[in-house]
Amino acid sequence: MHSKKLAKDSGLTAPQLLVLQCVAGDKRAKPSDIARQVHLSQATITSIVDRLVRAGLVVRERNEHDRRSLEVVITDEGKRRLVDAPELLQEGFLSAFDNLADWEKSLLVSSMQKIAFMMHADNLDAAPILEVGDINDSGA
Repeated sequence: MHSKKLAKDSGLTAPQLLVLQCVAGDKRAKPSDIARQVHLSQATITSIVDRLVRAGLVVRERNEHDRRSLEVVITDEGKRRLVDAPELLQEGFLSAFDNLADWEKSLLVSSMQKIAFMMHADNLDAAPILEVGDINDSGA
């Protein structure tokens, strides 16, 4: 499975890598903004950031304009791990999707919208099905 290879190669879970990419792209990010960008709950982001902080890949810093607000900042080690990490599965998908003919893209998008509607996907939170713990931890 791709997620196990990702964890083996980088030591990161897919959600952890997504959060690292989000923070690296913005330089500094509020947890609420990260949650919005990666479509996970605030509680899930807090758990992921906690693990990334313990691993030395990000730090939490006070916002210089609003001392009540915390921001997540990627460390040099986090940047290094991000560079060394394998490509996420969805990045390969997006590349392949871009190469499809317009009619093929429309057909796939229409089918996925129908499936999402049938599953009432607008009411689902992806966070409960994500394993955010240490990939090697058998108790997670």
